[in-house]
Amino acid sequence: MGRHGKLIIAIDGPAAAGKGTLAKRIARHYGLRFLDTGALYRAVGLAMLRQGLDPDDEDAAAEVARHLDITLLEDARLRDLATGEAASKVARHSGVREALLDFQRCFAANAPDGAVLDGRDIGTVVLPDADVKLFITASPEVRAKRRWQELGGEASGIPFKEVLAQVIERDRRDAERASAPMKPAKDAHLLDTSELDIDAAFQAALRIIEAHLKEKDRGAGRGES
Repeated sequence: MGRHGKLIIAIDGPAAAGKGTLAKRIARHYGLRFLDTGALYRAVGLAMLRQGLDPDDEDAAAEVARHLDITLLEDARLRDLATGEAASKVARHSGVREALLDFQRCFAANAPDGAVLDGRDIGTVVLPDADVKLFITASPEVRAKRRWQELGGEASGIPFKEVLAQVIERDRRDAERASAPMKPAKDAHLLDTSELDIDAAFQAALRIIEAHLKEKDRGAGRGES
């Protein structure tokens, strides 16, 4: 156990808001396990594409999720634009979400000192009792530019407008899906990274987490559970 006891941090937000980079850095800082839950959905999407299956087919997607090949989490195509689109589609299916829910909860429960999980429904559905919840966001234009640059920018041959349109459409799908829609938990701390680089975002997140830890220590000093 860490000096503050077990610490579970839930980090949610839309695509390319910077939550993954931030979550990894927070996990390293506190010595916690890290899980990119979006990668699980990307792995399901990638498996669907490789098997020639339609990501809109809920039954097929749920079956793939129940027997997911975890080695796909290391596949080079996991971050492709096509895989991201497929991931967004399979994530709408309740059968897929149910299949992956236990995996995520077990990951956090079995982490000795705690864990950092990032996704879109961690604070609302997966780990509603997380110690700290962050919702990381940024404007669609900023997020699209980040994703476009990740893909290679001008050299990718992909028009920026296409990436922006996909970001906006994915936001709509994630927010409007019937099962576990993307939204901030009521007790989540909102962090807009539109004007922040990773260092500034990291420091802002640390201030939030450290405030929680200080309050937790004060509670322990007063004999609270």
